[in-house]
Amino acid sequence: MEKRLGFVGIIVENRKENAPKINEILSTYGEIISARMGLPYKEKNCSVIALIVDATTDEVGALTGKLGKLNGVSVKSALSKDK
Repeated sequence: MEKRLGFVGIIVENRKENAPKINEILSTYGEIISARMGLPYKEKNCSVIALIVDATTDEVGALTGKLGKLNGVSVKSALSKDK
């Protein structure tokens, strides 16, 4: 499979509980992450993380699958059509 450019959007509730787990998962997939931006959103008591990835569909699926299994974590992703 060829790598494609894309993004992963993550909304985190229960930041104190989830942050260590999320950081561990992101570290595991660090090779496919080109950029990461995190913003605490105090008004809604959550945080938002945006990732730019260069990965295969399988790699993005594995990453988002692990993140999505965490309680209080929502994940969406998109990849470019061009390889």
